This record gives sequence, structure tokens and C-alpha cells, in this order.
Amino acid sequence: MTALTTDLLVLGSGIAGQTAATAAAEAGIDVILAEKTASLGGSTVMSGGWFAFSDTEEQREAGENDSRELFLKDMQEVGEFRNDPTLLNAYLDRQEAAYRWLKDHGVRFREIEISSGQSARRSHNSAIVDVMAGLHEQFETAGGTTLREHRAIRLLTDETGHVTGARLAGPTGEVDVTARQGVVLATGGFSRGEELLGIFAPEQLAALPFGGRGNTGDGLRLAWKLGADMADMSFVSGTYGSHPETGDVHELLTAYYMGAIIVNRAGERFTDESQSYKTLGTAVLREEEGLGVQIFDASVRALSHPGIPLKDMDAIEALGHLHHADTLEELAAIVGVDAGRLVATVERYNRAIDAGEADELGRTSLCNGVGELRPIVEAPFYAYPAKSLMTTTYCGVKVTPDAEVVDVEGEIIPGLYAIGEVVGGFHGAAYMTGTSLGKGAVFGLHVARQAAARAEEVPA
Repeated sequence: MTALTTDLLVLGSGIAGQTAATAAAEAGIDVILAEKTASLGGSTVMSGGWFAFSDTEEQREAGENDSRELFLKDMQEVGEFRNDPTLLNAYLDRQEAAYRWLKDHGVRFREIEISSGQSARRSHNSAIVDVMAGLHEQFETAGGTTLREHRAIRLLTDETGHVTGARLAGPTGEVDVTARQGVVLATGGFSRGEELLGIFAPEQLAALPFGGRGNTGDGLRLAWKLGADMADMSFVSGTYGSHPETGDVHELLTAYYMGAIIVNRAGERFTDESQSYKTLGTAVLREEEGLGVQIFDASVRALSHPGIPLKDMDAIEALGHLHHADTLEELAAIVGVDAGRLVATVERYNRAIDAGEADELGRTSLCNGVGELRPIVEAPFYAYPAKSLMTTTYCGVKVTPDAEVVDVEGEIIPGLYAIGEVVGGFHGAAYMTGTSLGKGAVFGLHVARQAAARAEEVPA
């Protein structure tokens, strides 16, 4: 058996793990970054690249009025007040540092947008594949060590229960890594883990599988074995908005935040489209074939933004996944929706908007209380058949604001830290766009700086 020693061992190379590894290496401590698969980036490189920050330069330049207080209010409301306020406040206290760190490392936020769970344009878009490649290059330049195809199979502890390292299974055998400043779980969730989905969210097995190929819940199991407590396990939900033939490339359209409605095979609306797309994901699974068809008109189609995830209708149309017709009846025939009921549904929806009447499903805005509803009147009309995509599970181990994993009695498991999707308690019942990559960067940077500070305290 091979044995290695380092200061910090980071398990997982998504935004959380990569941020922690890069920042720690640049702080001058020894870091090993272990990735289960042959490819780096995990679910992050399959995402839309959105980070949620408030009161930023990009927002101010765009005239967007956002604040810490509004950000906190939105996160609590979308999470149905099930989120841990200490984690939310830690995020808000540290978001400026993470935002600056990312920009100092070459990240350019090319677009700000309002999306799921937000009442201000708070989502900052990045070219995420390039971001991750750049951060990893900077990690290796700083002297970091990368171990690909090394899966953590056991956490190593001393006689007091302090986590001292981890055993990895690699291509040439097992490796025991001793980590003087701790082990960081950044292993993602279990969107690809059918066994854990079957335990915690069996209904979500009907959603389209997505996320990093290594996201089968390894880190969760490792921490669980040491008695780690869990949070938000009952809130696992897919994200609504992906075509049934979606592959491993991120394809997600949220035309409903721009003015579309969502109907089932019967041509009927069944939920308030302004809700979080995680909430919509659960609602869609209850419909026939787990399918919801986004219906909109030419005025919404004109809002397509090529190259920007969630809004790029041009790319989706090029794939043959976006359909159009001159009449709603023709459109219904193309996508297999009841034509008569679809026409009646759109007529009722338009009539309520024109008359200023209450919407039959309680919709009052385009997205989370913001934006005026748009009648669907301008031909041609468009349809995007979509299902719930199991991108992320957003539940897992409980942690302190310093990312220390705690056990079922609330005691810290010394030497063990967790960041990113493997953590529970942050999102609560649902998810706001950008807070996943955001919390990965925020807590990853914090863990790195804490580890570097601990290393400095050790006598020479």
C-alpha cells in the first residue's frame, strides 16, 4: 500500500473542491486534490455557470438594486425557512471575498439575470468550463498535486476519533493519505446514485439522470459511517426544464420565467410557473409521462440569448427540440397535446391578464414576484416539451459555518470538513439559481484559508 502525507486532502474537483484546493495551495500549504473519475470538474462543468452574489459591480453597472437583506429574504423564502440561518449568514458575510477571489483568478461574469427563487437579477453567468480549467491550472502552478481516478473508500481516524486522512482506491492500488490539516469532502451529491435515491427520494428515479458521473453519494456514506448528522434529505428534487432526449450537455430552458406557461398532455396548466424550478420539477413528475410542455409566443422567443444557459432558445431549436407553428392547434398536434384544451387554457390565461383578474393557479409574476405576465398572442407559437432533470440533490451532512462536519449529537467530528453539494441545511426546501456554485466558492475559499491559518500555528 502506498502512503502519502499532505497538509490538506480535498476529495472532489467541482467548484467547491477546486476553489478550496487552489486557494490552499496558493496560501503555501501542501494540497492533494483527489478526483474519483478521469475527468475533472464534476457536476460543475455540466452546469449553466451561474453564481449568486449581491451588491456587485455588475449589478451596479446594470442599475440593479440588490442587497444582503433581500438576498437573505429570498433564500429563506424559497427554502421555506427550513434552511440553517447560520449557514446563510456565513455565505452572505463571505460572498464579497469569494466574488473578488474569483475575479482575481480571471473569472468574468458576462451576464446577470433573474432566475429561480430571486427577486433581483442576482445570477452572474460565467463560462464555467473555462473557469474550472483556469482554477485547476493555477492550482498546479501553485504546487498542488492532482490524483485522478482515485476514489475515497474510507476515512482514516486516530484513537480519539480525529479524522487524519483517507484511503483512496486508484488505478494501481490503494493509497493512504495522511492530511495534517484535515480532509475536505467536496464529493457532490447522489444524482447518479440510484440506491440512495431509492432510499431518500424514490419518486425522483423518474427524473432524467444528470450531474457528474461520480455523483453516487460516496462522501455522504463516508461521513455517515462516522456518525455524521444529515439535513434536507426529504427535499431532493429534480430541476424542471430539460428535453426528454437531453444528454450529458447542459440543456435547460426556463422560458416560463420569461412569459411561457407549462401544460400537461391534456393541455392544462397545473402549477404556478413563477416558482423555483426545483418546486416545478416535483410538480411535473406527477403529470402524465412526467412531462410539462412550455408554451409561449414570438415575443418570448425574441428574448433568446445565444450562449447564455437557461435562455438560449436558438441552440435548443438547432437541436430540433423547440417546435413552432402558426396556430396553437397546429402546435398541439406537433407535440401531442390536446388542441382544444390548450386553446382554452391559453384563452383563459390571456383573459385573466387582460382583465387584471386573479390567475387560476395563483401566478402573479414571471419569476418569484418580479415581472409582469405576458399574454400569449403573437404568432408563431412555440412549444418545448421538458421533464425534470436530476441535476443535484442539495442535501447531506450537517456542518458548522466553518464547514466542520457534526455528528448526530451536534458534536464536531474533528479533522473532517464538507463543502458544496454534499452539505445539507443550506438550501432547505428548494433552491435559488446560483447558490450552488456560489456556496461552493464561498465555503471552499473559507476552508482553504482556515487550513492555511492552522498550518501557520503549528510550531516549526
